[in-house]
Amino acid sequence: MAEPFDEYSSSYGETVAESIRFSGLGHDFFLKAKANLLRRLIHERGLRRQGRSLNLLDIGCGVGSLHRHLEGMVDSLNGCDVSEQSIDRAQRDHPENVYTLCTSSRLPYANSTFDLALASCVLHHVPPAAWPAFLDETRRVLRLGGVACIIEHNPFNPLTRLAVFRCPFDKGAVLLTARKAKALARGAGFKELRVEHFLLLPTAGYLAQRVEQKLSAFPLGAQYACSGRA
Repeated sequence: MAEPFDEYSSSYGETVAESIRFSGLGHDFFLKAKANLLRRLIHERGLRRQGRSLNLLDIGCGVGSLHRHLEGMVDSLNGCDVSEQSIDRAQRDHPENVYTLCTSSRLPYANSTFDLALASCVLHHVPPAAWPAFLDETRRVLRLGGVACIIEHNPFNPLTRLAVFRCPFDKGAVLLTARKAKALARGAGFKELRVEHFLLLPTAGYLAQRVEQKLSAFPLGAQYACSGRA
């Protein structure tokens, strides 16, 4: 599974940008949307408590493209990935964070380590038979009351399917519905589950964000976030 990501570790951003060029939007637009969603999730889930640090784990972090948009949002950030070359690049680009190679189904962290665990567009690269174990591991490394956020492509959005088709390292990816992601999270023991679709409108303005939030229950946006509390 690491091979295609090793191959594109030096050109990850350019490859993603090419796959979504038809949308007229740059890669940063999508990264900022995810960062905004995480910021709101941290606030709404009450993860930022006075006197306590907020520790984030990014599972399948790749080259860490998202992490520059998370500065100041968390107190510490750990990332892990199956691609050694991607991890090396992430560490070079973001020396303030800690990146770890993970080549087994078990995450290389102790139980109850993190407050927030993120897996952004990762699960569709995992064999479906291993999806339950992936969610179990995510829950294992979270502290009691911690939150997991699984961001995935919305298979009901035709433009999303086109972008996945055009992306070379998405070859063979198995997209899962928000309903399936929620069922997997419930099966792993997560509670207070919530699903919201986003990336519906091609602008990051305040009004657009408000409209997207009003319509987040409907499978319209390009991606969705499934979050739950451990």
